[in-house]
Amino acid sequence: MWSFFQENKEVLAEAVSEEKTLSIYKLIMDGGLGGQIIIALLVVLLTIALYIYFERFFAIKSAAKIDENFMNQIRDYISNGKLEAADSLCKSKNTPTARLIGKGISRIGKPLDDINTAIETAGKLEVYQLEKNVSVLATIAGVAPMIGFLGTVIGMIIAIHEIANAGGQIDIKLLSDGLYTAMTTTVGGLIVGIIAYSTYNHLVVRTDKVVYQMEAKSVEFLDLLNEPV
Repeated sequence: MWSFFQENKEVLAEAVSEEKTLSIYKLIMDGGLGGQIIIALLVVLLTIALYIYFERFFAIKSAAKIDENFMNQIRDYISNGKLEAADSLCKSKNTPTARLIGKGISRIGKPLDDINTAIETAGKLEVYQLEKNVSVLATIAGVAPMIGFLGTVIGMIIAIHEIANAGGQIDIKLLSDGLYTAMTTTVGGLIVGIIAYSTYNHLVVRTDKVVYQMEAKSVEFLDLLNEPV
C-alpha cells in the first residue's frame, strides 16, 4: 500500500514538474509558423515602441531643463540694452524655451504683433520637434492588439480545420497547436498594446509640461517688452 502511494506521489510530482516547466518559448514554438510570425512581428513593434519612448523621454527631459534665473538675466540684459548678450545667453541654453525667447529678441524693434507672431511660429516648430515619432507609439498601441487578434483568428481556423479533418477522431496535439496560436498571439498583442499606450500617454503629459513652460516664458517675455522704459 505504501509503495502504491509512493508511486502515485512520484507521478503527481512529475506532472507538476512538467506543468511548471511550460515556458513562454515553448508556447510560442508550439503555436505553429503562423503564430511564430505574428509573435516575431509583435516583438519588432515592441522594440520600436521602447526605442521611441526612451529616445523621446530623454529628449523631452532635456528640453524641460531651464535655469530658474534665466528670465531674470534676460530682463537685466534687455533693460540695459544688451541685446547681443541676451541672444548669446539664449543660444547657450539650447532649449525650446530659450530658442523662443531668442527668436523674440531677434525681432526687438519691430511691432509687438510681429514679435508675437514670430514666437508663435517658432513655438509650433519646437512642439513638432518634441512630438517627433510620438504618433508612432499611438499607432503601435492600436495596431498591436489587432495583430494579436489576427493570430487568434488564424489559430481558431487551424483548430477548426483539424476538427473538420479529424474524421471523428480528434488529435489533441494538432488541436492544441491552433489554440496555442490563438492564445499566445492575443496575450502578446495586448501586452505590446498596453506598453505602447502607456508610454505614449506618459510622453504626451511630459510634452504638455514643456509646452506650458514655453507659453509661460513667452508671455513673460512679451510682458517684459510692454513694460514702460
